[in-house]
Amino acid sequence: MEFNDVKFETYIPQEYVDKLRNTLNEIGTLTIGNYDSCMAYSKVTGNWRALKGSNPYEGEIGKLCTADEYKIEFRCSIDLIEKTYKKIKEVHPYEEPVINVFPLLK
Repeated sequence: MEFNDVKFETYIPQEYVDKLRNTLNEIGTLTIGNYDSCMAYSKVTGNWRALKGSNPYEGEIGKLCTADEYKIEFRCSIDLIEKTYKKIKEVHPYEEPVINVFPLLK
């Protein structure tokens, strides 16, 4: 099986959605043909518990936290995987962001 593209998904607070989109556009990640800013996002509810030694963006150590987040999804060329991953980590406010990458078959 071969693939040239992957699908990224990550979860991020609403106030970071535009910053992430702009940053990914700068490196061409969200460009498909003659269009840029090609991504989807939807409001979701996230849960986590910060453990001892963590430095949570939101919530308290040892307590379950539930908050609104935005799930960001987009297609990306395999040539841009490493740059894209790095840029998401730079923009993302979470200490341990969830960043999933899935191969898309031809």
